[in-house]
Amino acid sequence: MIVFTLESTCDETAAAVVTDELQVLGQAVATQESLHEQFNGVVPEIAARAHLERILPVMQLALERAHVRLDQLDAVAVANTPGLAGSLVISLMAAKTLALVLDIPLVGINHVHAHIYACQIAAQRNVYPCVGFAVSGGHTSLFDCEAPTKLTLLGGTIDDAAGEAFDKVGSMLGLAFPGGPALSKLAEQGNPAAYSFPRSFLKEDRLAFSFSGLKTAVRYAITGPGKVDLSSVTLTAQQKADLAASFEAAVVDCLVGKALQAIQQTGRRVLCVGGGVAANRLFRQHLQTAAEKHSIELHFAPHSMCTDNAVMGALAVERLRLAESDSLDLDVIPGLMR
Repeated sequence: MIVFTLESTCDETAAAVVTDELQVLGQAVATQESLHEQFNGVVPEIAARAHLERILPVMQLALERAHVRLDQLDAVAVANTPGLAGSLVISLMAAKTLALVLDIPLVGINHVHAHIYACQIAAQRNVYPCVGFAVSGGHTSLFDCEAPTKLTLLGGTIDDAAGEAFDKVGSMLGLAFPGGPALSKLAEQGNPAAYSFPRSFLKEDRLAFSFSGLKTAVRYAITGPGKVDLSSVTLTAQQKADLAASFEAAVVDCLVGKALQAIQQTGRRVLCVGGGVAANRLFRQHLQTAAEKHSIELHFAPHSMCTDNAVMGALAVERLRLAESDSLDLDVIPGLMR
């Protein structure tokens, strides 16, 4: 079976051709970082317009790389939730058109669940049941995953997602958007114990995250308590590195701590982690150490599938195996599953 998968939930336009054996025949991704950089964040209207311009070229490129014709497709899958409404609708309309014209099944998938499923694609074997952890710019969510399409939300962030906090603190430090990767690189030169930043909820049993207080603590460390004007502050290179390292350490402590709590509370022995922050070097190191200590089978999505992509849309194969598909009435469900 050959499945064509589409993705435009936020600021990447992506398409991929995959098989029911989770082989990737071809893929293409168009990013929008340069379009949003001047705003230090994703502008929904700009993202939607960019998707509209890029969706057809990206689809064509993915098919060409896969050496697959449209008439060879057996199904088309699309991430229809969660995400930006204007962005989601672009790939959904493209997927519906293909399903109608080619008379093939249309399969809607959950973008967050697909981030976790990327671990199974990489492992090339069944990794469920597990605790699933989606950590990205829009999501910091823990799931009890009985099966690839049967997930129960255990908890998540009550404000900023982890990746969002990385980007915002990166902006405070004068780093280019997206600030997360640049902040992590800068942190390698800093002292993670230079600043004592809060670890919200770490000593509580509930599986929740909060990074807004941490973000505020970083701002006050830069400007002083009660002040908000960053432009009047000049930091040395070492101060910036120390702030970055101390912030990153606080985030990683929270992520690792809550992941271990989720394992303990569910009784699962497998942990699958996906999303953009899953590529963070310190997070991977600390979680791997913790997993080995507690005899947990740990799977990370590969770096190539941590950021938004269409390959993880192979999750649709699991629905097709259950003889599940959607009608042409399928709609977008926007918003963030934080």
